[in-house]
Amino acid sequence: MTALLEMRRISKSFPGVKALDDVSLSVAEGEIHAICGENGAGKSTLMKVLSGVYPTGSYDGQIVYDGQPADFRTIRDSEDRGIIIIHQELALVPLLTIAENIFLGNERATRGVIDWPETFRQTEALLAKVGLRETPGTRVESLGVGQQQLVEIAKALSKNVRLLILDEPTAALSESDSQALLDLLLELRSQGVTSIIISHKLNEVRRVADSVTVIRDGAAISTIDARAGGLTEDRIVRDMVGRDMAHRYPDRDRRAGEVVFELQNWNVWHRDSRDRQMIRDLSMNVRAGEVVGIAGLMGSGRTELAMSVFGKSYGRNISGTALMHGQAVDVSTVDRAIAAGLAYVTEDRKTLGLILDETIRRNTVLANLDKVATRGIVDEGRETEVAEGYRRAMRIRTPSVFQKVVNLSGGNQQKVVLSKWLFTDPELLILDEPTRGIDVGAKYEIYSIINDLSAQGKAVIMISSEMPELLGMCDRIYVMNEGRFVGELTAAEASQEAIMSLIVRE
Repeated sequence: MTALLEMRRISKSFPGVKALDDVSLSVAEGEIHAICGENGAGKSTLMKVLSGVYPTGSYDGQIVYDGQPADFRTIRDSEDRGIIIIHQELALVPLLTIAENIFLGNERATRGVIDWPETFRQTEALLAKVGLRETPGTRVESLGVGQQQLVEIAKALSKNVRLLILDEPTAALSESDSQALLDLLLELRSQGVTSIIISHKLNEVRRVADSVTVIRDGAAISTIDARAGGLTEDRIVRDMVGRDMAHRYPDRDRRAGEVVFELQNWNVWHRDSRDRQMIRDLSMNVRAGEVVGIAGLMGSGRTELAMSVFGKSYGRNISGTALMHGQAVDVSTVDRAIAAGLAYVTEDRKTLGLILDETIRRNTVLANLDKVATRGIVDEGRETEVAEGYRRAMRIRTPSVFQKVVNLSGGNQQKVVLSKWLFTDPELLILDEPTRGIDVGAKYEIYSIINDLSAQGKAVIMISSEMPELLGMCDRIYVMNEGRFVGELTAAEASQEAIMSLIVRE
């Protein structure tokens, strides 16, 4: 097949770090090409070089696009050639309409005046093409994440895209939204659009990719032709991490002790809609050394439950009883929940879990500043000592605890969040999507940390949209639907079929 894109011997360095080392990549016209690798391997950096985020002259090597050398000095330069990148953090303006977002900076205008009828007509055609059943005048803030992804793709199509780059497009999507997006990529391929997809979800890669390039530590390790056969998840994982991972989930000695945490008749109402109850008469318990999972579809109330328990961070008219070791505890504020022995690792680490522009050192101690302060003044030496201890224990890949968290990979950011909450010495750790958006190698490290915590007698609640993860890690699984637990399964009883049958039955 004819190559639409060739990236030849690309190298890119930042102060103290070589992000890309002599990487070559060839993408055939009309194919879906997947790029896989651990967090920090250089995947996104390579795509930023391609799209002009890192302009010509800031890297070594050559880009050949459509048979011609390409010098992209800005994103506009690459877009003018039909190369469109959709980043993991969507670049939409929430308060603007779908039509305004699609043509923002690319307005349909005559003599400086926007032609709204033509704008709406073209928007309707683009929405039909991507399968989004919304009107052009709908505000983006009212759309779900999956629908917003479709708006981004419609925006790309409006620019006559030839090469579409998607960075972790399904990381925040439900299973049904993910499948719909993958189906759309296959449909676009049939229409001649070439795609590059960066993804950690290897089952999705196997479903849509024609070829896969694996990048490790800034170097291209292998390119696999899926059409020729031989593309397996084990092969991709081996190339990504440089070793076999026969067991995706580390072994653990499962020994549950006494009940540490218990909820009785917990009720939560929606924070905005007065007539909408999010959690209904819910009761549960977690024992020392036990990992308890909560399974359910998107919107079932899992995150709302976790946030309402942790300092009543979500909802209103919250009622019910929270107990630690059989005694009622006050969890009405975050400070009181922490004092009671609770910690909550949020699903959105970048917005709610970390201060991205602060250092690893400062983020590590944020939830327990009193422990590194004397008379209200933070002891910076003690702060550094604590952060260094967690850096070593958690194997956070960084040259220094003085590095800003924004510069870390997703897996290392997650380790900083875990460090922050472990520094509070909790008895119950609530983990909400603890491995979202991180690669299989980093996932294994997070799983090992969870196992270590359970071995120390900590009680762990794990919320995850990945059923294999729950099945591989949990001693018990509560199945949640529409704000209620509709079943409870032991590890021996649990399977994907058993979980889904409980959800569908209700």
